[in-house]
Order: sequence, then structure tokens, then C-alpha cells
Amino acid sequence: MKKSFSVMPRLPLTKGINKKQKTTVLVGGCFDVLHLGHIIFLEKAKKLGDKLIILLESDENIRKNKGTNRPINNQENRAKMLMALRSVDKVIKLPEMKSAEEYIILIKKIKPTIIAVTKGDERLFQKKEQAKIVGARLVEVTKQIPYQSTSRIIEIIAQEY
Repeated sequence: MKKSFSVMPRLPLTKGINKKQKTTVLVGGCFDVLHLGHIIFLEKAKKLGDKLIILLESDENIRKNKGTNRPINNQENRAKMLMALRSVDKVIKLPEMKSAEEYIILIKKIKPTIIAVTKGDERLFQKKEQAKIVGARLVEVTKQIPYQSTSRIIEIIAQEY
């Protein structure tokens, strides 16, 4: 299976993503500093279907949500690291998204069968709504692993210096 990543324009077109695959699993996130929690989540999400697609947050959105010192890795580098993982089939590099409606428009174009999340996802309500709108199933694939978060890793490194 050919792997790919793409930069999405303001109103992205993703024709044909679902045509050859029976089950498309969609996940989203920052994936700033890859860690064990990310790997387990992506592997479990991939097991749910034939194709795993990641919506990769823009650097601008990460700065808004996580602070001015983030992301550690820019979107291009994060996309390359994710594409190196065996479980990932496609990475869509998102532009700066300014509204929930922009995400819904994109998800309607992708038409995933499943939207996979981590248990306790802070945006669970939004993702449930997105799944409902596109007729996808929302699946909590794994719980968060204690001490496995990008913020925690950055905190530990900062203490060392």
C-alpha cells in the first residue's frame, strides 16, 4: 500500500480516499514529540480498519492551544516522522483551522468509517458530533498512558537544563 502525505488547501479536496478501502480510520492530533502513547494509539487505531489517516494540526493551532514554545517539531517534520510508522497510511497536514465547521467540511470529504480517539480525549464531544454528522463510528482505542505525553517529556527535559 502506497503511503502519502499532503498539504490541505483552505477547502481541501480528498476525492477517492475511500474508494479502494473498505474501512477508513481517521485520527487527529499534534503528535509533536512522538512517544510510546502515540505509537500504541496509532497501532490500535490501524487495527480497526484498512487505512489509517491522520489529520495533523498546524503549527499555528498548536501554538494557540499549547503555548508559544510549541510545537517543538514543525508540521513538515512531524508529518515525516508519522509517515515513517508502519501503521500510518496517509498524513494530511492541516492549514490553520479557525472553526469547528472547517473540520466538519474536511471530515465530510474524507468520509471515514471510524474516528478513533484516546479515552479521556479533551475534544471527545466535538469528535462525537463529527462522527455523527458523517455517519462514522467513534471508537476509544486506548487510555492515556501515565507520564507519556509531549508536555510531560518537555517538562522533564526542561528540568535537566
